[in-house]
Amino acid sequence: MAGVKGKVALVTGAGSAGGIGMGCARALRDAGARVAITSTTERIHARAAELGPEVFAMTADLTRQAEIDALVSGVEAALGPIDILVNNAGMQQTGVDFPRAQLADLPDAQWEHGIAISLTSTFRMCRAVLPGMRARGYGRIVQMSSVTGPLVGIDGSGTYAAAKAGLMGMTRVMAIETGAQGITVNAVGPGWIATESSSEGELVAGRFTPLGRPGTPAEVAHAVLFLAAEEASYITGQLIVVDGGNTLQEFKVALPG
Repeated sequence: MAGVKGKVALVTGAGSAGGIGMGCARALRDAGARVAITSTTERIHARAAELGPEVFAMTADLTRQAEIDALVSGVEAALGPIDILVNNAGMQQTGVDFPRAQLADLPDAQWEHGIAISLTSTFRMCRAVLPGMRARGYGRIVQMSSVTGPLVGIDGSGTYAAAKAGLMGMTRVMAIETGAQGITVNAVGPGWIATESSSEGELVAGRFTPLGRPGTPAEVAHAVLFLAAEEASYITGQLIVVDGGNTLQEFKVALPG
């Protein structure tokens, strides 16, 4: 199987040592890809050191087009043309903290920031790499969506849900628009995943899935790795849910008796 061996893969949002982005980068590296990672802070260089000397790292604020352009140019100069893009960045941005709020109480600035980091940044990253993928007749784009938005909702997470639902619409249209050029565009929808940023409530919720535990970044990463592989050539515009079966069940706790 060709998998991802020798392909250049860029993973965004990989600054957290125990996060999904780092899990994806590690899985791609272990499978033989040439890996580049990015986040908004200098800690990305520590993540690159953990992954190995051949991993390229660069800071970038993906809400800024100029920094996206510099990132793509930097990756291509260091490793070569980008074959695989994993759009993992989103949900939160280091140094920016907004309280949870219901949509009726949501300030414009909070809405705009949430859409910018979870949807607009992904659109701009895709737009930056697609011309090269089209010219070469090959590409794999994997979006990090969520079950929140496309399948379920959470009180106080309206902006995030709207962004992730919008991401799926964009993914499907992009799959239609690029399929004839040898490019596939798919998404992974994690449920309750135990990361460094998980709250105690989220970890507890994970214990009420049919599998009885939250998932791991590595388990999400294996779904990403599959969609990024050459062998996933006839799969596009799809969402693979990685949630331990949580969205299958109506009751989240054991029924009495």
